[in-house]
Amino acid sequence: MKDDLPLSGRVALVTGAAGGIGAAITDRLSAAGAKVVAADLSGDRPVPTTTRFQSLDVTDEVSWQAAIDSCALIEGRLDILVNCAGILRAASIPDTSRAMFDQVVAVNQTGVFLGMKAAYPLMARQGGSIVNLSSTAGIRAAANHVAYVASKFAVRGMTKVAAIEFGPQGIRVNSVHPGLIDTPMVTPFFPQGTGVFAPRQLLDQIGQPMDVAELVLFLSSDASRFCTGSEFICDGGYVTGGR
Repeated sequence: MKDDLPLSGRVALVTGAAGGIGAAITDRLSAAGAKVVAADLSGDRPVPTTTRFQSLDVTDEVSWQAAIDSCALIEGRLDILVNCAGILRAASIPDTSRAMFDQVVAVNQTGVFLGMKAAYPLMARQGGSIVNLSSTAGIRAAANHVAYVASKFAVRGMTKVAAIEFGPQGIRVNSVHPGLIDTPMVTPFFPQGTGVFAPRQLLDQIGQPMDVAELVLFLSSDASRFCTGSEFICDGGYVTGGR
């Protein structure tokens, strides 16, 4: 049974859990035995019985503390933090307003920083795993995405700093870098369907949220106990090069 439920007895907090990749991660960690706090601005989707919803604005420290307190009420611990909340805004540098840039950075970058900072005291009691969702945009740049690229490169760097600082407390910190994943966040950019992106990858298929969730499960479990401070790419070979 332990092998079937690798996260049995553990408490996880997943941000951006209302949809897309975050929802898939929530469901996968719950199925693996974790008690999951699913955090987002709003929650109106069915969640597993081992999951509770927590309202969370990742840009607000007070909101973060409330989410951590919710985790503490479950078992007095927090073993897994998945910083998945994110937004995407596309515009060239001349067309990117300061407000647009600040909004993307606030959610994608500052939100991750605040999450790691808030989770540390509770997680340091027994150690655990932090998984920060970056992107292939945190590996290579893309035109018309200056704010998104800036924030995702920052997540990659902050992950390494946290891995150094949190390692003595038994906390592993890694970043996940999805390529094009078929979610509501990206589909508006592909009116002909996300499948048109497949020729730019080495694998002729488009990633699904559960592809990322399986990787997050690995990084959340003891199967990755010797992995920290690293990037894990899930992109069908996109950053490797063209066919």
